[in-house]
Amino acid sequence: MNITASAVTLHVDDAAASATFFTAHLGFREVVSLGEEFICLSRDDEATDIVLLQRSAEAPPEPAYGRGPRNVTVTFTVTAIADEHARLRRENAPITTPLRQKPWGEWVLQLTDPNGVVVELVEWVPPAGA
Repeated sequence: MNITASAVTLHVDDAAASATFFTAHLGFREVVSLGEEFICLSRDDEATDIVLLQRSAEAPPEPAYGRGPRNVTVTFTVTAIADEHARLRRENAPITTPLRQKPWGEWVLQLTDPNGVVVELVEWVPPAGA
């Protein structure tokens, strides 16, 4: 098997709001849109595509484990995370966990989109002496 692309599909209440979040703050662009029901976002780098599907009254029943995107985190490994944190702060992006370093050396910050999808940006910086 050779995987040639990847995507994360998110079932959300307001696909347009999530699309605006991903394009405004994370550099995605809309590549396919079928109104507000289906929006596909992409970037020119190695990021996975984001597919947004709007929930509707005609949608099949939610699975027994509950409505998504509960407890969903989309993680992107980035470079220059401190610069990204500063940019996102200037844009008044919805940062829910400010930039901090984990004990194992990873720098992390989190944003939350209008539908509750957590987006985590991480950069690995080895701790001193590692």
